[in-house]
Amino acid sequence: MSRLAAADDEPDAELGPFSSPDARATPWASASAVLGEAEVFWLSTVRPDGRPHVTPLLAVWSLGGLCFTTGGQERKARNLEHDPRCVLTTGTNALTGVDVVIEGIASLVDERSEREQAVADFERKYGAHLTSPEGTWYRLGEAVIAGDVRLYRVAPAVGFAFGKLPVPGQTRYTWPSR
Repeated sequence: MSRLAAADDEPDAELGPFSSPDARATPWASASAVLGEAEVFWLSTVRPDGRPHVTPLLAVWSLGGLCFTTGGQERKARNLEHDPRCVLTTGTNALTGVDVVIEGIASLVDERSEREQAVADFERKYGAHLTSPEGTWYRLGEAVIAGDVRLYRVAPAVGFAFGKLPVPGQTRYTWPSR
């Protein structure tokens, strides 16, 4: 299935007030395609003293949310221990296309079977980067499954798709079951 959410978990979509008069709400299928194709995401967390922290990382839609990995002593992990609210952003570095933002709560994935599923989804998406001995993140999957690297899942609370030129539009997604 190319869509990232099951039909019963599909969010409601509403066109935002800062949209062009000709804009239409971006369907979730289009936003989820952006999430599925994006290679780099930006994770925004809050430091214990309230200052923001943003870092690029790999992410994949799995287990009903966006999943990413990190070491336990990295700044993002320490921030999430203090405050699990976060934002993942991806899109284009251009004035055209669509940017997607997912806000939610990050939680550690503890179940081995869920870690295995997420690793399979990461490997399907990022391929040789994770599976080839020459890959930048070779053996990351093994470390995630073993629990040596933290795996987080961000349960989406609200999302946004920002359509850019030629017809700018802001779509807000809300998940009815959340």
